[in-house]
Amino acid sequence: MDAWIARELAAGEFPDERLKTRLGQLLADLGTRIGHTLPAACQDWAATKAAYRFFDNPRVDDQTILGGHFAATADRFAATTGTVLVLHDTTEFSFPRNTPGGVGYLSYVKGRHATHTTCGVLLHSSLAVTTEGLPLGLAAVTFWTRKRFKGTNAAKRAINPTTVRIEEKESVRWLDNLTRSTHQLGDPTRCVHVGDREADIFELFHAAEQAESHFLVRTAVDRLAGQGVTTVAKLMRREPVRGTHAVEVRDDHGNLSTVTVAVRFRRLTVHPSPAKRKRYGPLSLTAIYAFEGGRPADREPIRWKLLTDLPVDDLAAAVEKLNWYALRWKIETFHKVLKSGCHAEQAKLRTADRLINLLAVLCVVGWRVFWLTMSSRMAPTAPPEVAFTPAEIAILDRITGGPPGATERTVSHYLLAVAKLGGYLARTKDPPPGNMVV
Repeated sequence: MDAWIARELAAGEFPDERLKTRLGQLLADLGTRIGHTLPAACQDWAATKAAYRFFDNPRVDDQTILGGHFAATADRFAATTGTVLVLHDTTEFSFPRNTPGGVGYLSYVKGRHATHTTCGVLLHSSLAVTTEGLPLGLAAVTFWTRKRFKGTNAAKRAINPTTVRIEEKESVRWLDNLTRSTHQLGDPTRCVHVGDREADIFELFHAAEQAESHFLVRTAVDRLAGQGVTTVAKLMRREPVRGTHAVEVRDDHGNLSTVTVAVRFRRLTVHPSPAKRKRYGPLSLTAIYAFEGGRPADREPIRWKLLTDLPVDDLAAAVEKLNWYALRWKIETFHKVLKSGCHAEQAKLRTADRLINLLAVLCVVGWRVFWLTMSSRMAPTAPPEVAFTPAEIAILDRITGGPPGATERTVSHYLLAVAKLGGYLARTKDPPPGNMVV
């Protein structure tokens, strides 16, 4: 078993030790041949049949598979200091066929000739990263299918959705993952949970307060504020611009440019909707608005409206929170690794349970690739032993024509050697190797 696999499985609890050994073999096979089908990754029929049995085993589920990885993430979290961001987001794994094993429908897709139904499973993941952007690992995941909440969207046409308890909605996954990830990491005050506009849920704000943790969310709802006779947006419009902040953005053609945004922030009282006031009281939160002037031709203008329970006393603190929210894109990159790198949506397993177990294994493989890529960028002069075993270092030395000099013996040197095996050209003006080539 590879050293990194042993670390990710060390604290895992399995009903049978043989299942743990099989999972280690699967991680080795799928990690060695990323993006291949199960038969191609396992290489022979005996190993392939054992993989199919593992994914179909009723004693195995996604939490069992990822239990060791969650514990390893907590260990890496404990080894760091300061704030750690827990990035939350949902993604869909679609399989354009009507599978019989409870996979469930995702949506109706309008095609060239007819409208057809896609089916699949959904994943809500919580990825812990440092404020510099190094992924420490997954702290919680939730898999589900739309069959569990069948009829929820149709009910919105007949009743006010805000009157439905959060436990009866798909949105409950945000609360579950926040609670489980905070408990897993073990130090709530160091965690800041970051989400996009889908995370703008008043129940989530209260869940963070009860967990004694923090949150930073982009808002989608203009709630009542102050004494309850005005809204957050109206109060923020009266707030003077506290300063400006330069950010780098890419347009629709991939061109990079630097733009300046005006920053406003204010501490205010935010009220829940009338239907939720019997269960939740008002909260004292900080609103941070960052707006770009004008309308760019090749992209949407920057219009960030953030809410956080953290105090913001000056422009430097507001800019810090904006930089933290900008790291939310890391979880989108992680999901891209699963889909484009690991080819998760090309799996041919025929039931939801089997697919979810396979996706759980690929989550560990995808994190490993993401971590390798980012560790070289975060600490390029670190010794290679932080990411590679002595045998791997020796093999790369043989491939590259011998060991480098003492000053070049770094993790970035060896990751570059790996990237060249994947087609990276390492020209002078090339950006650092990305997740896909690694």
